Amino acid sequence: MSTTSYVAQLTEKHHQIEEEIHSEMLHPAADQLHIAELKREKLRLKEKIAELTTKMATN
Repeated sequence: MSTTSYVAQLTEKHHQIEEEIHSEMLHPAADQLHIAELKREKLRLKEKIAELTTKMATN
């Protein structure tokens, strides 16, 4: 798998998590712990995407 396609997969996963967070927050009894976990995962993905994008730009 190329780095470009891997970044695309990570970006898609990032968007999916963002949608899940939004959907979860619409519920009146939203699970704040679950939302926090999703946000941490979203941040990890964002950092990984940034790292890979920087590596691709320098090569």
